[in-house]
Amino acid sequence: MSELIPQFGGTLWTLAAFVVALAVIVTVHEYGHYIVGRWSGIRAEVFSVGFGPRLASRRDRRGTLWQVAAIPLGGYVRFMGDANAASAGVGRPVDPALRRQTLTGAPLWARFATLLAGPVFNFVLSILIFGGFAVVQGLPTQDVRIGAIAPSPPGVVNQLQPGDRILAIGDQPVETWADIGQAAQTLPVAPQQDWRVLRDGAETTVQGPDPMPARITGVAPRSAAAEAGLMADDVVTAIDDQPVTRFTQMRDHVEAAQGQPLLLQVWRPGLGVASYTLVPKEQDLPVAGGGFEKRWLIGVTGGESFFSPETRRAGPIEALWLGVGQTWGIIVSSLTGMWAMITGQIGSCNLGGAISIAESTGQAASAGGASFLWWIAVLSAAIGFLNLLPIPVLDGGHLMFYAWEAVTGRPPSDRALNLLTAIGMAAVLTLMIFGLTNDLFCP
Repeated sequence: MSELIPQFGGTLWTLAAFVVALAVIVTVHEYGHYIVGRWSGIRAEVFSVGFGPRLASRRDRRGTLWQVAAIPLGGYVRFMGDANAASAGVGRPVDPALRRQTLTGAPLWARFATLLAGPVFNFVLSILIFGGFAVVQGLPTQDVRIGAIAPSPPGVVNQLQPGDRILAIGDQPVETWADIGQAAQTLPVAPQQDWRVLRDGAETTVQGPDPMPARITGVAPRSAAAEAGLMADDVVTAIDDQPVTRFTQMRDHVEAAQGQPLLLQVWRPGLGVASYTLVPKEQDLPVAGGGFEKRWLIGVTGGESFFSPETRRAGPIEALWLGVGQTWGIIVSSLTGMWAMITGQIGSCNLGGAISIAESTGQAASAGGASFLWWIAVLSAAIGFLNLLPIPVLDGGHLMFYAWEAVTGRPPSDRALNLLTAIGMAAVLTLMIFGLTNDLFCP
């Protein structure tokens, strides 16, 4: 029984993190529908966080019932005249004098704007979170100057100091941050390197670590590394009893293993050295110029040395633009991955379901508040994109109907609406079951 307690606690943590993330994303999505609908003259009867029996509620002065329901797996806005919470199918009859306040009776522009607002608000949430990270964490200065020193394993000499301006590593000059990575490709692998720096107005050469050590800076949710318990700031010192100094050596070991278990010796700040066994997973990765390739991965990012760059404050416009870029990248990768699965370029196991999303959310939350917030931004952008797919019962399906009405001058017939809605519901349920099956049976 005692062995089950940690597993049960982990499951509860995963479920709680998933519910919180979903509540935030869905509430923002539905608020987009609500507020733009209100601005467009469409009356919302119910704004619900969750489904099922009502737990708490309040009716505002506009007559909208705001409620929290018992099943915290989503939410909805029900506009006047809607047939159901999904605003799908033929609507309920209303007083003709109030028809303009219904979703079906509003002008086409108002309906289009109201439905589009849900995904757009998801994108806005992602942009604001990504941009907020740029503001809070700052951006590296153009001057290649050290901001703070990170802990390093015993035996690694690091004489670098905050404020040092890096001039060269070994015989490789450094003028930009990218030059540090370039230097690592030409310098011999060694625990120590000569770093030439500008310190207090004078050039000096000090001993420092390899420019691209085997230091982990990020762990992908649901990866082999996450499942094994690796964390950011861990330093891999050996793999299968072979010393590791540079991050690229880790890649070589993982690729050579071809999916066989690896034994990692890992130094963790404040805890010392521990052993972790993990099994690399084969994944489809995009390559430059288009297409995909299969590679064995353990799910870590890294290669940054034992210091952080000196940062500057990001301006609001710059931060928002960076947020737009991050969000757009998620949309493009989602579209590219979906098309690659449809055309058979990558395997169908790349489509995950609710279990994999929940596990990834729990692992992101376990990594800390910043990681959890970042993951919410990623999920929000992905959910916004999925809702724009032209499938009836999704926002994209409604927008498709409105596009038909704009072109033909009349909406689809009630019979066509009901039929297409049923087909859309079946398609969505099929995708959910397919994703759940992948969660349970794909490696």
